Amino acid sequence: MDDKFIVSALKYRPATFDTVVGQKALVTTLRNAIKTGQISHAYLFCGPRGVGKTTTARIFAKNINCLHPTASGDACGECESCKAFQEKRSLNIHELDAASNNSVEDIRQLIEQVRIPPQIGKYSVYIIDEVHMLSASAFNAFLKTLEEPPSYAIFILATTEKNKIIPTIISRCQVYDFSRMSVHDTVAHLKDIAEKEGIEAEPDALDVIAQKADGGMRDALSIFDRAVSFCGSKITYKQVIEDLNILDYDYYFKSVEMFLDKDISKALLLLDEILSKGFDAHNYVMGLMEHLRNILVCKDAATAQLLDASDNIKKLYTDQAGKCTQEFLYEALETVNDCDVSYRQSKNKRLTVELMLIRLCQLLEQKKN
Repeated sequence: MDDKFIVSALKYRPATFDTVVGQKALVTTLRNAIKTGQISHAYLFCGPRGVGKTTTARIFAKNINCLHPTASGDACGECESCKAFQEKRSLNIHELDAASNNSVEDIRQLIEQVRIPPQIGKYSVYIIDEVHMLSASAFNAFLKTLEEPPSYAIFILATTEKNKIIPTIISRCQVYDFSRMSVHDTVAHLKDIAEKEGIEAEPDALDVIAQKADGGMRDALSIFDRAVSFCGSKITYKQVIEDLNILDYDYYFKSVEMFLDKDISKALLLLDEILSKGFDAHNYVMGLMEHLRNILVCKDAATAQLLDASDNIKKLYTDQAGKCTQEFLYEALETVNDCDVSYRQSKNKRLTVELMLIRLCQLLEQKKN
């Protein structure tokens, strides 16, 4: 194969505001600021990893330097400034990773660089990633420049830990909080990429990838690439959970059915099957707790929106919720939580989980008596 492999997170990195996933309100605000010319000298982009902070900063830098912007405030993509950005040779954008460049000397070098005006375009944009990693003295050295920069300098600070940014820095910036990616948005984006790559992907497989990514698109794309390596041109749910070593959600649905049927023997045999496949008993306990919580929120249409899952999986939870009373779910959650607390201290961990299963199977029996 002659073509060099490019990871999906880079190959499909958004190049325009329209292609930024899951940050609609934030992107609209930035776009309107460019259209009206209300551009601040300093921005603070906050949010979890892999949600598009640096990508959005680059798009913003490209758009404000475009020589012939569109009516909507987007870059034309044709002028010399845009081409320089696209070919990664622009001298208008400067990136600093504060995780490895966090000393006073690093900031002093940056301040010296700020004094040089841009050669093409209106602004020099300085993107400082993981800005919370700057030392206290580096922050202090940066304050004056951040407060009164040259008219052509714009700073975009990105961080995953807003709480570690000193208030004097925050007060000098426009703060934008990036949202975690919803499962729905992540699945839709993965589906689009799969179609472009000619890959057939089961909806449930993409849902598992989105759940595993835990709100980060970059993580989702990395897991997607791994799934393609494992599955080939057809990504199936069974193969994905095997590759990621995830316990099939079907086990949890079966477990609850056994609790409702008061079938202790089947519940214990199911646990044995799970352990024989190499899964940790505590992972099962934690997964069962999450499963019961999901059933509980699906008991009421008002709280069902709290379940971040595909429509197919949401229906499975809703159907099982119809078989369970709220009282049963409350007591089941309490029983599983008690097991979670005592598990770490237990010397016979398997027995601890088996006792939990016995109690869960007896919950409805106790109510009858």
